[in-house]
Amino acid sequence: MSPKHNEEKISPLAPESFPPMPDIAGVALAAGACGLKKSSDSDLMVVELAPDTTAAGVFTRSLTASAPVQWSRKALRGGGQARGLIVNSGGANVFTGAKGMQAVERTVEAVADQFFCCPSKIFAASTGVIGEPLAFDKIIGALPGLKADLAPGAWQAAAKAMMTTDTFPKGATRTADIGGLDVNLNGIAKGSGMIAPDMATMLAFVFTDAALPADVLQTLLAEAVEKSFHRITVDSDTSTSDTVLLFATGSGADHRPVTGAEDGGLDDFRAKLAGLMVDLAQQVVRDGEGATKFITVTVGGAETDHAAKRIAFSIANSPLVKTAVAGEDANWGRIVMAVGKAGETIDPERLEIAIGGVPVAKAGGAVPGYDEAPVAEHMKGQEVNISVNAGTSGGGQATVWTCDLTHGYIDINADYRS
Repeated sequence: MSPKHNEEKISPLAPESFPPMPDIAGVALAAGACGLKKSSDSDLMVVELAPDTTAAGVFTRSLTASAPVQWSRKALRGGGQARGLIVNSGGANVFTGAKGMQAVERTVEAVADQFFCCPSKIFAASTGVIGEPLAFDKIIGALPGLKADLAPGAWQAAAKAMMTTDTFPKGATRTADIGGLDVNLNGIAKGSGMIAPDMATMLAFVFTDAALPADVLQTLLAEAVEKSFHRITVDSDTSTSDTVLLFATGSGADHRPVTGAEDGGLDDFRAKLAGLMVDLAQQVVRDGEGATKFITVTVGGAETDHAAKRIAFSIANSPLVKTAVAGEDANWGRIVMAVGKAGETIDPERLEIAIGGVPVAKAGGAVPGYDEAPVAEHMKGQEVNISVNAGTSGGGQATVWTCDLTHGYIDINADYRS
């Protein structure tokens, strides 16, 4: 990827810095450049995991899923055991036929040789241009050097190696309690465009030193994804490569055994995992291609939570709403349009819309005496809040996150392959 997209200008919505992240017992990382990108930017990262690590995953539902997604799905079905992870940017390995699967197989076999394990315990992910063969020989050639560089604290370097049109590396960390003992969670992610459920082009990898069975891990991950990566959109396009993996090394505090996902001792871990993943998901939106404003859309008063989510995404994915926000135009009529096209039951006479907490429409029309000035002022900020009450007797509610749509999005995607 051309460096002009991820080096010259960091998103105005970016965090001030990459967060300090503790070591996770049983996790070592390394990153570097193997020549997949046209620039000299890092494009490869590898993770070595403790021998008893368990794994869980959620993947894109695209019917043109990448070869690495297909491989990782198969690896997960093998019992949820992991010894390593290999991730490259600079090539998505999507729609590359038999050669694409051969590239994954050769790569994971090479990683397995480095970590002295079977290939089925190595997970893989790729991101970049679709339809181009992956130069896996470059990846394999770089592995011995990366193995020598493995270190427990290389989180930021690993996050940078996954970047394509991203303008900043994304990381988050939490500490959770299981049975009175602290366990650690770290997560890194990439994503900037082609972002929409299911999931949202994004990769995310979360690591904990807790000891959790694979089936428990899978339940916790699925719940957390629904609250995070399934609630974001940049451009309504679903990637072929979306991958979220959660690894538990069991190398941390000797907490009491956990046998089921409903174990009350997991309450804090469940909450901290969800919080970490919401943090990463929101960072993806804040790095949306060309984004200048972070938009929160909250919908209540819908028939069901599912209906509320559909209405919220109808608003969040609307080019007319997103461009109005970009232009700082308090045109609430576009929100009315987006609510109506969602196809969910609403009561137009009870529908309510507020922007920045200021009611702008209710009872079938504009709020009497509506003063646009405070709404216009709110629209000038980097954080824009839109709330809707669908007016039904149901208690359905949902919140999703998106960004505005600017000419910067066109600039990036018009020459993505350059």
